[in-house]
Amino acid sequence: MDKEKTKVIFRQFKIGCEVIAFFPEICGDITGYLCMSYMKCGQHGAASPNLIKDTKPANLEDGSVKRLIRELEELGYNLEIVKRFRYTHQQTRIANLS
Repeated sequence: MDKEKTKVIFRQFKIGCEVIAFFPEICGDITGYLCMSYMKCGQHGAASPNLIKDTKPANLEDGSVKRLIRELEELGYNLEIVKRFRYTHQQTRIANLS
């Protein structure tokens, strides 16, 4: 398991109800705009923070969220759950590009 905490935001799509985990401080592209994400169906991939408009906060007590948390921890993540995207997350992504 990672020693450092990885910030994660759990959201649920309004249509389809799938849960997505956003990693707001991990770059998903070479510009630092996109962040990395994880979903059960597609696993890791880049995601736009604008997807927040198509999602709602996920209930952390929901079984599908708990399963996703367990899956991420089995992959070695040491998760720090945060509730929303912050400007500082994007600043961290960009700083990590260099």
